[in-house]
Amino acid sequence: MSSSSKRCLQLLEKCKNMKQLKQSHAQAITCGIGTNNFALSRLLAFCANPKHGSLAYAWNLFKHIQEPTICICNTMIKAFFLKGETFRTLHLYSNMLSKGMYPDNYTLPFVLKACAKLHFFCLGELVYGLCLKLGFVFDVFVGNALISMYCAFDNVKVARYIFDEIPGLDVVSWTVMISGYGQMGDVDTARLLFDEAPVKDRGIWGAMISGYVKNNCFKEGLYMFRLMQMSGIEPDEAIFVSILSACANLGALGTGIWIHKYMDKHKFPLSLRLSTCLVDMYAKCGNLDIAKELFDEMQQRDVVTWNVMISGLAMHGRGESAIQLFRQMEKDGVSPDDITFIALFSACSYSGNAFEGVRILDRMRNVYNIEPKSEHFGCIIDLLIRGGLFEEANQIIQSMPDSSNPSDEAIAWRALLSSYCSSGWTKLAEVAAEKLMRLEDHSGVYVLLSNLYASSGKHYDAKRIKQMMKSRGVFKAPGCSSIKINGEVHEFIAGKNSHLQMEEIHLILERLDKQLHYTGSSLYL
Repeated sequence: MSSSSKRCLQLLEKCKNMKQLKQSHAQAITCGIGTNNFALSRLLAFCANPKHGSLAYAWNLFKHIQEPTICICNTMIKAFFLKGETFRTLHLYSNMLSKGMYPDNYTLPFVLKACAKLHFFCLGELVYGLCLKLGFVFDVFVGNALISMYCAFDNVKVARYIFDEIPGLDVVSWTVMISGYGQMGDVDTARLLFDEAPVKDRGIWGAMISGYVKNNCFKEGLYMFRLMQMSGIEPDEAIFVSILSACANLGALGTGIWIHKYMDKHKFPLSLRLSTCLVDMYAKCGNLDIAKELFDEMQQRDVVTWNVMISGLAMHGRGESAIQLFRQMEKDGVSPDDITFIALFSACSYSGNAFEGVRILDRMRNVYNIEPKSEHFGCIIDLLIRGGLFEEANQIIQSMPDSSNPSDEAIAWRALLSSYCSSGWTKLAEVAAEKLMRLEDHSGVYVLLSNLYASSGKHYDAKRIKQMMKSRGVFKAPGCSSIKINGEVHEFIAGKNSHLQMEEIHLILERLDKQLHYTGSSLYL
C-alpha cells in the first residue's frame, strides 16, 4: 500500500464529524482505496456511531459495495440496530442468509436483540436453531443474547437451560438471568441465583434490587441496598431509581432524604429520570413543599415529571393546585397523556369539583384525541357519584365501549360500588355488587358489601356475604402496615405474629389500655 493510501486511512481514523468523514472518503477514492474493504469498514463504523454518524450515508455506501464481507455486513447490522431501525436489522440479516452468507458470533447477538425488541418469537426460535447448528450457542456473547431474548418472551425455563449450558459464564450472564427471574416475579429463585454468583458487580446488585422493587418487595430492596453498600459497591443511576421508588412506596422519607444528600455530596449528576424520582419520592412521602421546590428547579421536564407532580398534589387533597399545574403544563406546550388525566380526575374528586372533571373528560376526548380507558371511566364515575350526580354516572357507564376484557368493565363497576357504599345506598350497591361478581372473583366486592350491611345494622346479611366468600374460595388479602425506626422498616400483617418483638408490643398495648381505662377511654374502642 502506498504512503498516500496509508495517510488516507490515518485520516479516516482521526475524523470527528460527518464533514471530515466525507472529505476523507473523497480522499480515499482519489488515492484508489475507495473499494478497499478495510477502508469501507472504517467508513461504515464511523457512520454507525449513534452520536455523530449518519445512517443514510452508511446505507448509501453499503449499497454500492459489490461483494460485502461478513465484517462489513455486521457493521451495517449494528448501525441499523443502534439507530433503532430494528426491522431493517432483520431484513439485512435475511438478505445475508439468502446470499449464502453465514452469521458469526458478532451478527447473532444483534439479530437476537432485534427479535426480542419486536417480540418476534417464531423468528427468534429459528435464529436459536441456527445458533445450535453453527455451534454458537456455547459462545458467551450469543448465549447472553439468547437468555435475554427468552426472558423477553417470558420463557424463563428455556433461558435457564441456555444459562446452565454456557461453559464460560460472565457477569452479564448472571445479571441477565437474575433480571429474567425478577421480570417473571420469581424473586426467590432470583435471590438464590444471586447468592450463587461468583462475582457480584454493580450490575448484578442492581438486577436483584430492581427485581425486588418491581415485585413490590420494597423492604427487601432496601435491605439489599444496604448489603451492597457494605460490600463497597457504589450505586449507579438505575439503582438510585429503584431505591427511591422503594422509599416512595414504603413512605421511608428518612432513607430518601439520605439518598438525596448522598447524591449532592458526591456531586452525582441529576438526570431528568432521577430528578423525577426524587419529586415522586418526596410527594408520596408527604413532603410536598420539597417536591414542588425540586420540580420548579428542574431545567427540563417531560410528561412523566408533570404527571408525578400533579398526582402528588391530587393524592394530598390539593385538587385545585393540581388543576392549576395542569393548566401551566398546557401553557408550556407539554402534551398530556392518559396518565395525566387519571391524576386530574383524582384531583377533581378530592376537591369535590365534579363539573370540572366532566369538562376535563371532554377536553381529553376532543382536544387531545385520547380515548378514555377503563381506569378513566372508574375515576370519573367515582367523581360524579361523590358529587351526587348519580344519573350522569349511570349515563357514563352506559356509554362505555364494549371490551373483550371483563376486568376493564369491572374497574368502572368497582368505582360505582365503592361510591354507593360510601353514600350508604344499599339497594344500588347490591345491583353493582351482583354485576361485579359476574365479572370477577375479587375479595374487595364482598368486603365492601359486608361492611355496608354491618354499618347499616344488617348483621345477618353481613355474615351471609362472609359465608359466601368462604364457600366460593375467595380470600381477602391481609391488611399490612409499616413503620421505620432507626433506619429499619418494621412490617405488621393482620392476623400474623411474625414480628420478633410481638410479645413486647402486646404487653405495652395492654399497659396503655389499662392506663386509658382509668381515664374512661380504651385502645379498642
